[in-house]
Amino acid sequence: MMEKCRHLQAILEELVADAQHVDGKAVAALGEAIARAKRVFVAGAGRSGFAARAFSNRLMHLGYQVWFVGEPTTPSIQQGDLLIVGSGSGETASLVTMAQKAHKQGAEIATLTIYPDHTIGQLASTVIRIPGITAKSEDASTKAATVQPTGSSFEQLSWLIYDSVVIALKEKTAQTDAQMFSRHANLE
Repeated sequence: MMEKCRHLQAILEELVADAQHVDGKAVAALGEAIARAKRVFVAGAGRSGFAARAFSNRLMHLGYQVWFVGEPTTPSIQQGDLLIVGSGSGETASLVTMAQKAHKQGAEIATLTIYPDHTIGQLASTVIRIPGITAKSEDASTKAATVQPTGSSFEQLSWLIYDSVVIALKEKTAQTDAQMFSRHANLE
C-alpha cells in the first residue's frame, strides 16, 4: 500500500490556501503588460530568481523578445519595455537598483512581492501581492504559519503564477505546444 508523503501534502495545502489571496485581476494585468511591451526583461535573485528565469524561458517559447537581467547578452532597457521583478521583500538591493534604473529609462515595471508598499512595489505599475514570509520580513503577520523554510511558499507560488500567465498568453496568442516547442533550445 502506498503511503502519502505528508510533507508534500502539507505544501500543496498551503499553496492552495495562499492562492486564494492572489488577485486574478493583477495576474491578468501582468499578461496585458507583457503583450503590449516592446521587449520584456525579467529579474529576481536567489530562489525567486530561479522561478523568474524559468518564466523568461517560457516567454521566449511563446515568441516574446525576453531577457533575464544579468546575462551578458542582455541589452539596455528603454521606454516601451517591461521589467518584471520577483522579490519577496521588495527591497533586495540589486533588484531595487535595477527597478530604479528601468524607471528612469521610462520602462514599465511589474513585480511579484509580499510587500507592495516597499521600494519595488512603489515603482511598479503592475503589482501581484503574494502572501509569504521571507528571512528579510520585518512583519511575519502577512501569512499564516508555514511548514516550510521561510521564502519557500513565495517562490513556489511565484512559479505557479508565472505559469498561469504563460497559459493565458498561450491562449491569447493561439499558440500550440508544437509552435512553442519549435523555439525550444536545440543545442542541448
